[in-house]
Amino acid sequence: MYMLSIIIITKNEAEHITRCLESISWADEIIVLDSGSTDNTVSLCRHYTPLVYETDWPGFGVQKQRALDKATGDWVLSIDADEQVTDSLKKEIQQAMLRDDVQGYEIPRLSSYCGKPIKHGGWWPDYVLRLFKRQAGHFSPDLVHERILVDGTIQKLHFPLLHEAFVNPEEVLDKINRYSSLGAQKMFEQGKSTHLSTAILKGFWAFFRTYFVKGAFLDGAQGLMLAISNGEGTYYKYLKLWDLLRKQRKQQG
Repeated sequence: MYMLSIIIITKNEAEHITRCLESISWADEIIVLDSGSTDNTVSLCRHYTPLVYETDWPGFGVQKQRALDKATGDWVLSIDADEQVTDSLKKEIQQAMLRDDVQGYEIPRLSSYCGKPIKHGGWWPDYVLRLFKRQAGHFSPDLVHERILVDGTIQKLHFPLLHEAFVNPEEVLDKINRYSSLGAQKMFEQGKSTHLSTAILKGFWAFFRTYFVKGAFLDGAQGLMLAISNGEGTYYKYLKLWDLLRKQRKQQG
């Protein structure tokens, strides 16, 4: 039987982390890297695993690679603090690890928005590559929207990973702010340019695409909320990029 390591990065995840850790308590090894939590995330994690480390924040890709470097299992499952593994997915993962001809698996992710599972708006099925042979995979160094890169055959699992994307409006606003800042910084470092009008148009298109083209209206009130937050997140990402470029030009005289 192969050994499974599960890796998680955290910061102020007390709202979610207990449900996550309960769902993976069966794993051979759980590794948590925390980057400066000011709530009780770290103490909660230590109830489930001794492999809890506190470190700085270099960005998603580098941080997850740090966690991977600490893993010792034959297989690795990378999950987020707001995700949960169901019993059905657990059994499927255990069976999948027995295959020697596959190096990685994509898992469908079922995300909820303010308590409701979302089946439209481009959110389902949201296949994410999360399970892979440790020696065959690594993380891209991206500041945000990092990827797992696997050398070998990749297949899909059937049962979903549950994702509490947004629990309440406060969390929506917090994530919009954090992820738009990271996205803007990433584009800035890539040398991309934008204008204020671009931010407005991109934001409107993100809303329109989510709500009408991708059918988020079929998810009722939460679908509308999702489309609005997608539009806001896109708008603020480009607005923050525009602001970074404006400050750069000002410094350059």
